[in-house]
Amino acid sequence: MPELPEVQALVGFLGDRVVGRVVTDVELGSIAVLKTFDPPPDSLVGRPVDAAARHGKFIDLDVDGTHLVFHLARAGWLRFSEKLPATPVRPGKSPIALRVRLDDESGFDLTEAGTKKGLAAYVVSDPQEVPAIASLGPDPLSDDFTREVFGEILAGRRTQIKGLLRSQGTIAGVGNAYSDEILHAARLSPFAIADKLTQEQVDTLYAALREVLQGAVEHSSGKPAAELKDAKRKGMAVHGRTGEQCPVCGDTVHEVSFADSALQYCPTCQTGGKPLADRRMSRLLK
Repeated sequence: MPELPEVQALVGFLGDRVVGRVVTDVELGSIAVLKTFDPPPDSLVGRPVDAAARHGKFIDLDVDGTHLVFHLARAGWLRFSEKLPATPVRPGKSPIALRVRLDDESGFDLTEAGTKKGLAAYVVSDPQEVPAIASLGPDPLSDDFTREVFGEILAGRRTQIKGLLRSQGTIAGVGNAYSDEILHAARLSPFAIADKLTQEQVDTLYAALREVLQGAVEHSSGKPAAELKDAKRKGMAVHGRTGEQCPVCGDTVHEVSFADSALQYCPTCQTGGKPLADRRMSRLLK
């Protein structure tokens, strides 16, 4: 799933290629991908793209005051073409869920692989009309996201820190992959309880949160959309690296599996050398 750094890179990529162009057509390959009906998608046709922006993991294209907002979910992606095929998208016949054509014959497709569909697109007058955007927590890379704000978020929350970092209503833009990376950099167990962290641990976690995300944004910046997935994988220290060596201490990266996801961590760096029990209600083995 694309997270804050990749979504920010996609926003930059789109800003360079679509801002200033005029939308000539919007084609739906999947009716289910469109979550709104007013304004209709064809209200974008004939209008210029004025800006590209990010809200958490959502991408927002301002098309002359009307916004095309989309969330790529677990298996979605954006595929840009300098010259789109002239053949219209045929609903249900390809992974293409939505296509946007521009006045220079370029454009992009929103695609989604697999059978579990989560890709979502909205055409709205204001991004805040998208419920998941209206309920987002603060952006962790904004100037307003200070150590004090982070401390207030953690205070009184008797919840595992891994889940808190992933909660979009608490902090916007961090998902499964970067929460693993942040906790590894902070040398914290994914199952540490938020309000039990010491002030020193909160300091370290705040610094790791900002540094990991900012480093990933810089690593992704300027890369074409087609290269971002591989760049993300290559930049990971523990996420997706089960059985490999931790780049910090050389211990073997371990995994905890859940029904529809998994996390990775280094026992030496994060849990005092003790492996976590690999079951849904994981806790340190005694």
